[in-house]
Amino acid sequence: MEFLEYFNCWNDFQEDFSTQAFMMRDGSIDDAELIVVAFRGTEPFDSAQWCADLDFSWYQIPGVGKVHGGFMKALGLQKAGGWPSEVGPAAGRPPYAYYAVRERLREELQRSEGARFVVTGHSLGGALAVLFPVVLAMHGEKAVLERLEGVYTFGQPRVGDAELGEYAERHLSEGRRRRYFRYVYSGDVVPRLPYDDSTLLFKHFGTCLYYDSFYRGTVKNEEPNKNYFSFWILIPKYENAFWELVRGLLIGYVKGPEYREGWALRALRLFGLIIPGLPPHSPQDYVNSIRLGNYLSPDYDAKDFKLS
Repeated sequence: MEFLEYFNCWNDFQEDFSTQAFMMRDGSIDDAELIVVAFRGTEPFDSAQWCADLDFSWYQIPGVGKVHGGFMKALGLQKAGGWPSEVGPAAGRPPYAYYAVRERLREELQRSEGARFVVTGHSLGGALAVLFPVVLAMHGEKAVLERLEGVYTFGQPRVGDAELGEYAERHLSEGRRRRYFRYVYSGDVVPRLPYDDSTLLFKHFGTCLYYDSFYRGTVKNEEPNKNYFSFWILIPKYENAFWELVRGLLIGYVKGPEYREGWALRALRLFGLIIPGLPPHSPQDYVNSIRLGNYLSPDYDAKDFKLS
C-alpha cells in the first residue's frame, strides 16, 4: 500500500486537533484498484477522545435520525454551521475530518478512474468510519458513494437510533450486496455501548461478524449479550477472561513468534480478571480473529445467508 496522507483534524467543540485519519492506495495512480480511508481509534490516554466517546447527547438530523453527539463533533460538526455541504477555503481555518478526507478522496477517485474505496476503523475510528458515508449520503455525494466498496469496523460502539440505521442501510447497500460489516470479538464491552434500551435508544445496524475467544466466526444480526452487563453471564465472562490470559501466554509458542503478546497486553489481560470486557477490545484480538479465525466472506448476497 502507498501512503497518501495523514489527517490531523479539528473538533470545533473541544477546540482541539483530536481526530486523526489516514489514506492509502494499493498502487500507482494508473493501476490502483483500491483506496483505503482509516479513522484512528481512541488513544488510551487522550482525554479529548474519551470525552467524544462519552458524549451521549443526541444530534438530530431531519430525515436521517438521531446520531451520537460526540461522534458527530469528532467527525466535523461545526458550532455555527452544523453540516454544510461545502466549507469554503478560509485563511487559518483548521481542517474538519469529514471535509478534509472527502476532498482528498474526491481527488484520488478522479485521478484513479478504476479504483474503489473502503472505510475502516477500530473503536472510535469505527464509529467515524460508518458515519462518514452517512454524511456523504446526506450531502448527495452519489458519485463518491457509487465507488464505495465497503465499510469495515472493528470493536465499533453504537452510533445512533433505529431511524439512522434504516437510513444508513439504504445507502450502504448496493442492490442485494451489503457493504457495511461490524467485526465484534468475544466479550468486547465497546460494541455493547451505549446501551440499546428504552432510555438511551441506541441501535446497531449492519451485519455483525462475530468471533468468540477461540477465534471461531459466525454471521449475526447482533452480538451475543448486546448490553454486556447481565447476572446470568457473569461467571462465563470471568472464565473467558482467565482463558484469554492463559491463551495470551501460550499463543506465541503455539501459533508462532509473530503472535507473541507484549507486556502491556499481558498486563491488560490480568486487569481483565477484574473488568473482563476491556482486554477483548484490544486491536490484537481483532487481528488474530482475521488471521486465525475461519473466513467470513463479506462479499455475499444477503439471501445466501441465514443470520443468527
